[in-house]
Amino acid sequence: MSGPVECAPGTFTAEWLELREGADAAARATELIDMLVPALPRPPLVIRDLGCGTGSMGRWLAGRLPGPQHWILHDRDPRLLVQAAVGLPGMSGDGDWVTVALERGDVTGLRAAELAGTSLLTASALLDLLTAHEVADLAAACAAAGCPALLALSVTGYVRLTPADPLDTELAAAFDDHQRRTTAGRRLLGPDAVGVAIAAFERCGAQVHRRPSPWRLGPDHAALLARWLQGWVGAAVEQRPDLAAAADAYLCRRLAACSAGELRVLVGHDDLLALPAERPNRDRMDES
Repeated sequence: MSGPVECAPGTFTAEWLELREGADAAARATELIDMLVPALPRPPLVIRDLGCGTGSMGRWLAGRLPGPQHWILHDRDPRLLVQAAVGLPGMSGDGDWVTVALERGDVTGLRAAELAGTSLLTASALLDLLTAHEVADLAAACAAAGCPALLALSVTGYVRLTPADPLDTELAAAFDDHQRRTTAGRRLLGPDAVGVAIAAFERCGAQVHRRPSPWRLGPDHAALLARWLQGWVGAAVEQRPDLAAAADAYLCRRLAACSAGELRVLVGHDDLLALPAERPNRDRMDES
């Protein structure tokens, strides 16, 4: 799994992931890294990136962490895995080595045994694509393995478009319902993911830190904003076909405003850092 349902729901192309990478990097809550680093075990670090996509999390995070690092990239798409591996930085934040391994498959099946020896589990734009049961299993696996989790850019359901339009609220509600849809027998969490994840990790004894990481899109992000609009409206209409006629006119107005540099959008996301209560048999970086 990789990428949000925000654009082309269920389809996460390299083009879309590359288009959003700059906005993702600007949005991520860097203060969580200051909380994370003292809780990490001594290097070399083993970092698992779930639903890695094109590797944007690794490009953003590897240089912010110290010491030698071994990244294990997980995704279902073999083409994205190769692209992610090629793009991963070769050095850590203090100039030490960074290596990479690839694991293709469904990240929802990871258990504590697979996480043994993992220093950090991370993911970007993943939680909202999971079910409550899958999030609970992930939290339990991290707790049992004593593994911190940095989970970035989960949608919150908050969207603000400027200037406002009378159809904004109705489309936003339909989009949120689309994110909560049931597909292949799985009821996705969508904008409920952050609250569900916090509760799941806290039940497992973790200390959870939550920080906002919104996209702030404007004239400097015209291509991304246009793609986001098309996906956002398209998902809303898929959920509520009765909105189709009004949504077509709405999208034309909004795309014209985007082209003219007159549209700004704030898309709410949250970042979570879950620190396990115990990290058995592992020295931390802040211990002498």
